[in-house]
Amino acid sequence: MEKTLKEIADFIGGRLLGDPHVVIKGLKGITEAEPGDLTFIANRRYLKYLASTRASAVVVSPEIEQANLNLVQVDDPYTAFGRLISWFYPMEKEKPFISPQAYIDPSAMVSPEATVFPGVFIDAEVEVGRGAVIYAGVSIGKGAKIGEDTILHPNVVIYPQCIIGNRVIIHAGAVIGADGFGFAHPGRENIKIPQAGIVQIDDDVEIGANTTIDRATLGRTWIKRGTKIDNLVQIGHNVTVGERAIIVSQVGISGSTRLGNGVILGGQVGIVGHIEIGDGCIVAARSAVHNDVPAGQIIAGAPHMPYKKWLRVTGALSRLPDWMKKITDLTNRLTQVEKFLEDRKK
Repeated sequence: MEKTLKEIADFIGGRLLGDPHVVIKGLKGITEAEPGDLTFIANRRYLKYLASTRASAVVVSPEIEQANLNLVQVDDPYTAFGRLISWFYPMEKEKPFISPQAYIDPSAMVSPEATVFPGVFIDAEVEVGRGAVIYAGVSIGKGAKIGEDTILHPNVVIYPQCIIGNRVIIHAGAVIGADGFGFAHPGRENIKIPQAGIVQIDDDVEIGANTTIDRATLGRTWIKRGTKIDNLVQIGHNVTVGERAIIVSQVGISGSTRLGNGVILGGQVGIVGHIEIGDGCIVAARSAVHNDVPAGQIIAGAPHMPYKKWLRVTGALSRLPDWMKKITDLTNRLTQVEKFLEDRKK
């Protein structure tokens, strides 16, 4: 695809500074871009590359100006560039077909407008909606429901009775609905508690590769509308994740935890079970959350604490070696003074 800079500015609603007739042939990062490429700056740390980039034009925020460089100014460069990626490199939609090399139980209801690749296993009473795409190696258990335009990438496993909404994307190797980790008398008898619930994933959720979401003991583990989950995340039984949450890689959420709407969890966050994290909370990477967090809080650390307090604690930790040296010096001096005073008494 080739577009003029004016066409691009019009498409993303930007203000053009420079030559409107410049032809853009591709999109690249600012350090890799060559003449004919368009790039962007969404993080101020990359401003240092603005003077040296070889790109023909740059999408930037309104306050950025650079002489002798073609710019398109928009309020949100990251979102605008995302729209351009979809425009320049549209994903080819799979054509509906059902492979004869897929196993589909006779009682399953698979839309003729779905796409089912070879090597798929679809058990009894499964429902697959219009426009769904089921790639090779996917296994869908008895009674599960797959919504319209949902994409299951290779080797995804959907356990029985789980409900997957519309326009959900589940990446390769994810497991939805494995047994929750429930055992009585742990460390002694390890008596398995049956996990009789399901997982429900609402519309417009995206789940990363090799993420696991356990089925509920009773009821449901519930991922609500618009939530985005990264790779290698573990979500335990009976967890509820609110709408539009963001969960970054290697997060672990223990059973029966409730996350509010718009919660953001940084990478490697660990959350104990049976607590509630309120709407709009942000949890910094590698934090350990051990009790309820009110709505709107920003927290960090292990154990967690308010973010500003964590910054002070972290700053203090870096100074501990100096403080220890000073304390040792003061202790030695105090010992000398005490010895001097004792000697005077003799």
